Amino acid sequence: MQMAEQTKPAEHTEQPEQLPLSSVYKVLDQVTIFKSEKWWEAIVIIESYGRRSIAMYLWQKRDGKWKRKHKFQIRNPQEWEKVKNAVDKLAPKLFGENPKPQTQ
Repeated sequence: MQMAEQTKPAEHTEQPEQLPLSSVYKVLDQVTIFKSEKWWEAIVIIESYGRRSIAMYLWQKRDGKWKRKHKFQIRNPQEWEKVKNAVDKLAPKLFGENPKPQTQ
């Protein structure tokens, strides 16, 4: 009886594209959400001065260079819970549930 030859999955050797970040930040991991000729959106785990955070970036290409348009950082689990809870609360209103008007 012959044994089937086992094949190893292909190793991922492609390096992610270098993000247009200051050299102050060490990129630990990254996920590009969207990229076009003019816009680039990514979620990045960065480290700076020994502190880690998750940052959401939006860059715009102007004069041939990527310029940061927006940056939003989450620095600790408590901040993440606040952001997550707010998005969980508002997402159904975005996706079709009847939004209740806010009273001011």
